[in-house]
Amino acid sequence: MQLIQETPDLSAYLAADEVIDHDHPLVRETAARLARGVEDSYAYARAAFEFVRDTIPHSQDSGDPRVTWRASDVLEQGTGICYAKAHALAALLRVEDIPTALCYQRLTHDDGTGHVVHGLVAVRFNGAWHRQDPRGNKPGVDARFSLKGERPAFVADPKAGEVDYPVLYARSHPVVLSALRAAPDRPYLWRTLPTAL
Repeated sequence: MQLIQETPDLSAYLAADEVIDHDHPLVRETAARLARGVEDSYAYARAAFEFVRDTIPHSQDSGDPRVTWRASDVLEQGTGICYAKAHALAALLRVEDIPTALCYQRLTHDDGTGHVVHGLVAVRFNGAWHRQDPRGNKPGVDARFSLKGERPAFVADPKAGEVDYPVLYARSHPVVLSALRAAPDRPYLWRTLPTAL
């Protein structure tokens, strides 16, 4: 799949904002801790990916009712759904000057009815973008950090109406952010997740 930058300005994929708040002390401290002892930016990116994937449970999997969306809150509270975990990973990568985009898939809802938008990131290495999915593994899901072929949590099936959206966003998509901000808890959010971009 050909990934398309929303903006040609690469600095947009390094910027901090209200969601990807890599100017926050907790994001900076976490990044500094992860950077200790790693030899290069590739090794750091893998360490950051594995940290978000493995140490911040997906709130639907863990049954945590809290809704997080700001990267620093995801790190502080240690919980989030796919979008929130993508925000946290983007912040940890951008703070170390690794261009990172937010990207999305449209997948069949896990209750089998309708579709839902799933969030992941893309990192830029060696002049190319590579999608990474920090959602968190569980039985049937084995996402890996890879620059040699994608290893996402889910592979979109066009026959089931599923889509890999090609656009690389510098900021969280407004539809996604609206759903996160409007949700008083995760069960509510699960009922109001975006179905398409």
